[in-house]
Amino acid sequence: MYIGEKSNPISMKRLAILCCIVLLSNTLKSQTQVYELRVYELEFFKSGAILHNYFEKALIPALNREGAENIGVFEELGNSLPKKLYLLVPHKDIMSFLASEEDLFEDAEYLKAADPYLKADQASVPFIRINSSLVQSTKEFPDLVVPENAGIYELRIYESPTEGALQNKLKMFEDEFDIFKDAGLQMVFFGKNISGDQLPCLTYMLASTDMEENKEGWSNFGNHPDWIKLRSMDEYKGNMSDITRVFLVPFAYSQF
Repeated sequence: MYIGEKSNPISMKRLAILCCIVLLSNTLKSQTQVYELRVYELEFFKSGAILHNYFEKALIPALNREGAENIGVFEELGNSLPKKLYLLVPHKDIMSFLASEEDLFEDAEYLKAADPYLKADQASVPFIRINSSLVQSTKEFPDLVVPENAGIYELRIYESPTEGALQNKLKMFEDEFDIFKDAGLQMVFFGKNISGDQLPCLTYMLASTDMEENKEGWSNFGNHPDWIKLRSMDEYKGNMSDITRVFLVPFAYSQF
């Protein structure tokens, strides 16, 4: 538009919309990782072979081709019933997650490898349902860290009574990361749940060589002077309402 030229309101409106789209796109691209956590509840007395084959031969390789790395597949430690499989997919950002399923069904290699699973009849499918949640990582712990010498994993979900209380707990965690490190508890991922059935909540995962090391780590954490000080602060009182804790072991084909 030249000086003195009368502006075109329609063109200016379109320009404003375009600018908003570009800004939104840049914001989404700059976001931290999004963890897709699926829990498959298995039926009694059914083999999970078709599901494991699907994960190992079709889904994980395809997700790797999409750019998702360090995909974990676990089962619960012990003999809990009903049996559950846990699939953890670290997406680069929310846009990658949103595009993931459509990209899978445009991947010829995936479709060929996944065919036995995708076309399985009801009698062959080993799970009753899939529960799924999304966890948005934070700037304080933005990316999944593959642990060293891990034998077991501890998945923890902290529920809060309100969204405000959850924000308070997230702020409290900013001072907890160093305490975990000092205590010898390896943190794998951390974030705020943005979908799922236990909202409002946050989720994180720890890694240990065995249960003894996990127990020792939590003892160190509980006795850490910084934690003793932190938990006594009035500003952090009442920011949690429930804790879910599950111990997991990886399958041989899990990527960590």
